[in-house]
Amino acid sequence: MTAMAVKESIFLLLVLFCSQIASQEAILRASNGSAFREYCLVFNSSWSNISDSLRAAVGYPLVNLTSTQLCSAGQVIPGSLKGQAVVVMRGGCDFSQKALVAQDLGASVLLIASNKTLVSPSANDSEYNKVKIPLALMRYRDLLDALQVFPQGMEVRLYAPPVPAFDASIIIMLLIAVFTVTMGGFWSGAAEKAKQAAGPSSEVCEGRADSGELSLYSPLKVLMFVAMMCVMLVLMYFFYKWLVYVIIVIFCLASASALYNCLDSLMTAVGCGTLSVSCRERSVSVRSLLLAAVCITLAVIWGVYRNEDRWIWILQDLLGIAFCLNFLKTISLSNFKICVILLSLLLVYDVFFVFITPFLTANGESIMVQVALGPGGGGEKTDGVSVPADTSSTYEKLPVVMRIPQFSAVAQNLCMMQFSILGYGDIIIPGLLVSYCHKFDVWTGNSRRTYFISSAVAYAVGLVLTFAVMLLSKMGQPALLYLVPCTLLTCSVLALARKEFRSFWNGPSNPVRPKERMGRSSVLDESRKPLLSDGGSGYTEGVRNC
Repeated sequence: MTAMAVKESIFLLLVLFCSQIASQEAILRASNGSAFREYCLVFNSSWSNISDSLRAAVGYPLVNLTSTQLCSAGQVIPGSLKGQAVVVMRGGCDFSQKALVAQDLGASVLLIASNKTLVSPSANDSEYNKVKIPLALMRYRDLLDALQVFPQGMEVRLYAPPVPAFDASIIIMLLIAVFTVTMGGFWSGAAEKAKQAAGPSSEVCEGRADSGELSLYSPLKVLMFVAMMCVMLVLMYFFYKWLVYVIIVIFCLASASALYNCLDSLMTAVGCGTLSVSCRERSVSVRSLLLAAVCITLAVIWGVYRNEDRWIWILQDLLGIAFCLNFLKTISLSNFKICVILLSLLLVYDVFFVFITPFLTANGESIMVQVALGPGGGGEKTDGVSVPADTSSTYEKLPVVMRIPQFSAVAQNLCMMQFSILGYGDIIIPGLLVSYCHKFDVWTGNSRRTYFISSAVAYAVGLVLTFAVMLLSKMGQPALLYLVPCTLLTCSVLALARKEFRSFWNGPSNPVRPKERMGRSSVLDESRKPLLSDGGSGYTEGVRNC
């Protein structure tokens, strides 16, 4: 196993899932005549009643009292706030005390400017009934921006548009995932077909050159692989702030290498020349140099601007697709038995770390969610589901997900860019089975690609089922809970219906395969002979020819 294969294997250990918590973000619309600006607000929906539309929102003149924290009425002239919205600084006393003072002074709305992380304002149950005016927190830098834009004064309106249960980002995420799994499986099968057509000696040479390929061929190896995933996830939970940078570096290296392999293979497939240049008896491929420069540059750009949520998600998704495609082509499962063991163990792993670990952690948060969002993280969505936004904090996020902005989350996007996300593991793990199905089609000479097409369709159905359950339950779902049964059952039923289950289960070395389909088996059997054996097979001669 090469160093890059090890990095890719480690990178796969992190699969993101999280659950839904109701958002409490609103919009502050500041205006003066025809000009307006909108800013993020965070409020408590059980405490403050804020209109759900701009049309129904009432406008109030804004009074700037950020020179005080409004913890007592003596700081303001009585009656000076009547019918107005007032903004004061955070701190000095409880939110409820500020609200009661503002209410006694006649204010209609209380805004609290904060230099810290915005949190949903809360108080004792007895205080909720006493406060009759809306209360919300806003960023202090947003207030300064509004004062600069409207120096002559402004009118403010508060409204909290509802977030639709369904968002178009789910469709885009579905298309990206299905495309990646299908193309990864196709690439893996095409590479296998090219090896098979090249013959035994070429395969030996290629095997020496392409040492980065990694095959999971034994149950023990699969158990060790899953155990590594569990250990890595637990280490990430306890040492997140250090290990996150290790994952970021691995992502940059692995994604740059993967993007190079994808683009190089694509250009070779379309017949693009290499344009080699000779220098001192050494030949250098201009195409390879240009591709390497482009891929490294893109990875570096992502590394530098990885926290620029407004646009960097495009580059992260591009690198992520390349990473998944290269992974599916590089990593192979030797037979369906290994597929069943690996996918079943990862299904248990997924469900355990999402649903069981909240009962074992001190804060009641699942280890998977904590690792997914980072310390105090938020503002993301897994499989299209909302998580409360940490609207001011800066933290490193693991780059192991596809991210698509949620277009309908207007208020939430003002506070922090909201995303529908899908972990790479939800693409790679079922994708390994799809790759095996395509290889099996190649091994058995099935020109219709029955197993490959059926498994790809099963993956799409499983992902649609995941999103449907998520929307109906309004809770984030571990996608493997639906993807694994859909894909495994589909492949099993198909193999049984075609009376090929034994061959499908045991892989290419199965002796019950028909004689005309034994070409691949003989290749594998020959490859097990010692390198120095003559044996009449031509194997040693093939090595010499390399």
